[in-house]
Amino acid sequence: MNKKNFKQNKAADGIDVEFSRELADHDDLEANTRANAADARQKRQSIEK
Repeated sequence: MNKKNFKQNKAADGIDVEFSRELADHDDLEANTRANAADARQKRQSIEK
């Protein structure tokens, strides 16, 4: 994919790829844990339907 079309073809997946565990503070780690739990709940709900 060339750079010109990259932004046009980029789909949001809800994942923050710039998260760095080395730079994260306690609140960041806690939010990441909650987000992972929410993702797991959502996946479980979509499988059950």
